[in-house]
Amino acid sequence: MSSIAVTWIVGGHPYDENAFDEMLKSLDGIESDICEWPEASSLFTAQGIQEFHREGRILALYDLPGIQFNRGSEPNLIDPSSDIVQAWEHIVALGVPILAMHHAIASWPTWPFFAELLKGRFHYVPARLRGLEYTDSGWANPVRQMFDVVLPDHPICNGLPEHFELTDETYLCPVFEKEVTALITTRASRETTEFSSAYAAIRRADQGNWQHKPESHLVAWTHQYEKSTVVYLQPGDGPLAFGNIHYRKLIGNTMNWLEQERLRTNEE
Repeated sequence: MSSIAVTWIVGGHPYDENAFDEMLKSLDGIESDICEWPEASSLFTAQGIQEFHREGRILALYDLPGIQFNRGSEPNLIDPSSDIVQAWEHIVALGVPILAMHHAIASWPTWPFFAELLKGRFHYVPARLRGLEYTDSGWANPVRQMFDVVLPDHPICNGLPEHFELTDETYLCPVFEKEVTALITTRASRETTEFSSAYAAIRRADQGNWQHKPESHLVAWTHQYEKSTVVYLQPGDGPLAFGNIHYRKLIGNTMNWLEQERLRTNEE
């Protein structure tokens, strides 16, 4: 039986490379390549995606493009190039399966498409989304969380306990939860008082009276975007997650299911 081929896109946000690599190596039957921005730009072209699709690969996003952080000052927000826009049009039209993880939900903040693709957005700066004004999102780390599997019969949740603990960063940000299939929720608080302002953090500023309304407890979900099956997993900040046996099971299950979805799509 051939291995499942996965390309992970990284860059734009720091992470523990050693712990991440150890997790990837622990996944039986899965061969992972890592492609980092700006080199990843060669993939995100119409031709690059056509070749990616022919190779039968899964696209895994652990990157943060579209925003450039400037320590202690305002970030630069960057629009996607026409090549990147066209590449993503090909991705969803061809049915490339997609896993997006953790900070990837903050990608391309000026591009409405990306929030629709992932069904949510973490805002590093105040922004408008679906006609509503949002303050910047909240983060809390580390947080010892209890997760609840809400769809145990789904292949992604296969073999996971009904409840399990994980210490990891958690987000307070908009999620379009009525438009997705919910897989896992967190019991971590969604109240502003338990979070810090993302905008204040990147500017090294005092957050003052920052407030954010409570948001969804969802931390793992899936949905279909055109022909692509999309999975988003909010946990995944660092070693405490990467080394967790249940988290590794979650990643492995996701890759195996996305591979089955890739084969199903190709048969249609």
